[in-house]
Amino acid sequence: MKLVSRWLGVALLAAALPVIAQEAVRIGYVNTERILRDAVPAKASQQKLEQEFSKRDKELQELTARLKGMSEKLDRDASVLSDSDRQRRQREFAELEKDFQRKQREFREDLNQRRNEELAAVIEKANRAIRQIAEQEKFDFVLQEVVFASPRVDLTDKVLKALSTTK
Repeated sequence: MKLVSRWLGVALLAAALPVIAQEAVRIGYVNTERILRDAVPAKASQQKLEQEFSKRDKELQELTARLKGMSEKLDRDASVLSDSDRQRRQREFAELEKDFQRKQREFREDLNQRRNEELAAVIEKANRAIRQIAEQEKFDFVLQEVVFASPRVDLTDKVLKALSTTK
């Protein structure tokens, strides 16, 4: 997808070259990666996710410790246990491990879904800020994916500032 958008950007720029030659065209650049890492809404989203999922993460860590303890105890006691006790403990361990894997999978799926939702909201806010800056400062193009951009055309700091003042 990134490759397609890069080629599309190059094609648009190439199509605009005759116009650029005739009049001054203002082109800006925004570092999307930096926006998603440093913007106030991005940091707030990250904290929100950490708070939302911290309880479940702690439960998974506790379950991991419990599984490790059960495994060590089973290994340590295996030689002195009767066959029926050893099999019972192995079944208990297997059931707990299966429960852990299910909870871990659900946790990852839920976290990824929420992260994508939060990311989409940050991107939407960033795009609004980029459009507003582009319109106010009369930019003809604002690119987000480029191989090289001069600091002179980098609008990232302005977008970060705009995002820090909006709710």
